[in-house]
Amino acid sequence: MPLTPKTPSLSRRSLLRALGGGAAVGGLAGCGVHAAYVQPGQRAVADLSASDKRLTWANWPLYIDTDDDNPNRRPTLEAFEKRTGISVKYTEEINDNDEFFGKISPALMNHQQTGRDLIVMSDWMCARFVRLGWVQEMDRAKQPNVAKYLDPQLRSPAFDPGRKYSVPWQSGITGIAYNRKKLGREIRHVSDLWASDLKGRVTLLSGLDEAFALLMQGNGVDITRWTAADFDRVCDQVEKYVSNGQIRRFTGNDYTKDLVSGDVLACQAYSGDVIQLQADNPDIRFVVPEEGAELWSDSLMIPDRALHKRNAERLVDYYYEPEVAAELAAWVNYVCPVPAAQDVLASSKDKDTAALADNPLIFPDTKMRSRLAIARDITSKERVEFAKRWNKIVGL
Repeated sequence: MPLTPKTPSLSRRSLLRALGGGAAVGGLAGCGVHAAYVQPGQRAVADLSASDKRLTWANWPLYIDTDDDNPNRRPTLEAFEKRTGISVKYTEEINDNDEFFGKISPALMNHQQTGRDLIVMSDWMCARFVRLGWVQEMDRAKQPNVAKYLDPQLRSPAFDPGRKYSVPWQSGITGIAYNRKKLGREIRHVSDLWASDLKGRVTLLSGLDEAFALLMQGNGVDITRWTAADFDRVCDQVEKYVSNGQIRRFTGNDYTKDLVSGDVLACQAYSGDVIQLQADNPDIRFVVPEEGAELWSDSLMIPDRALHKRNAERLVDYYYEPEVAAELAAWVNYVCPVPAAQDVLASSKDKDTAALADNPLIFPDTKMRSRLAIARDITSKERVEFAKRWNKIVGL
């Protein structure tokens, strides 16, 4: 999740507007409406890749390398175009998972093309697309780099066993960021957020899918198999800390502003954001609590009826070349899904670039990995009631 503001209220409005209001999304993805589900045999159309050397790729802003002198140039993408002869229309049109879902879902549910050959969605939204049958299975036999270099810890999430339909673009960790100098002590546990000296100076992420896992881990829960009771316990705790003023507010990525200004001393945060903040303020720290933290991914998927599937598969595999993955990692600073890129960065003649190879927030070491887990997703049946309770607490 790159460093861009996400506005849950906007996404909810956009989603309801696109789908005609009501509980459309919950019912659509949750109750398994048969008209919305697409059978495997109905997802593909004639692939034009052999004769039409192009593709359209939708991604988040600030989520690919750019030229230092010209932000409109993307070196790795330009190198792919030169090597393959495939022209890529790259759009930075994804600002929120729900908002983008609302934008393209009418076409997908009506078995129409979205106009995009490749999209990047967060884990929990990937799960929704996979359940609905709205993305195509990739031909891994034609993606040797993905098969060889994909991080073993990311190879088989619960929503997509074996990664048939998705490939991580970048990964990250949801942990705790804090200002060590202003706080005057270390933070090591999730429960440290509830200390009296942090009253009114703590923020949590507003999105249900972004917030719940870390809070459960603070309770000692295995987030790969959490239960409704675990969720209710978290909600009870958060309600308590809202009512007594411990929690200042709930945020999207704008938590970074509060942390930098000093209005907030500790908060739920994404690892990639904090690396960028540390460049200007080394007193800002990121911690993977001793109880653990959530490892997540934003993943590449090929929508149903995409016209350039093979071209898209080639692009995905290209970014799994260790040299390309290293160049990307040096720019975006999230957890690299290609561990082999670490050696590439380490061998760089540039001292600052080489130092990135030793950053555990880009290449988690064994000790950190032992505390990371991929949360099981919220099932479609659970989502409606869980979202109702969480959104009431958050004020959405």
